[in-house]
Amino acid sequence: MKPSVAPPPALPPFAELCVVDTNVILVANGQHPAVSEACVHTCRDWLSQIMAHGRIALDDGFEILHEYRHKTDPHTGQGAGDAFVRWVLHHVNDAARCERVHLEADPVWGYRHFPHDERLWSFDPADRKFVAVACSHPQRPPILQAADSKWVDWAPCLAEFGVAVHFLCDCEVHQFHLHKFGR
Repeated sequence: MKPSVAPPPALPPFAELCVVDTNVILVANGQHPAVSEACVHTCRDWLSQIMAHGRIALDDGFEILHEYRHKTDPHTGQGAGDAFVRWVLHHVNDAARCERVHLEADPVWGYRHFPHDERLWSFDPADRKFVAVACSHPQRPPILQAADSKWVDWAPCLAEFGVAVHFLCDCEVHQFHLHKFGR
């Protein structure tokens, strides 16, 4: 007799709509060798829950989707992250599953809706689109993050602007941060 496997936890209400950082997809695909199997399973579970019951926020210029596609293989890839990107491609025009917001460029900060705060000056330009989407959306959806430790320093400031960063692999991301930055 096969042991029963508990289903992944339901998305908490705050995450029924979220912005998914590419790092979550890569971890779910097994493309981040430094994370634990528990972290990989957590990311896979969250992506599965989003596909089954959740919604994501994207930019209408498809910058986020282009990054997803560039770093995965949505057409032939067999990973959980690849499956999620296939789901996004299938639902990108379904407003009930993928809500798109317009991003306006800013010559200094990258995006008009990215918080113009000196504490965020060193924020990775490639990641600013995720924050800009969260800030542009009227519901300010949380950003799901897996193991990119740079976000640890930025999360408190982003929270002041109404943007929550939900670390799916909280313990590991803090360990990576300590190893990388010594704090």
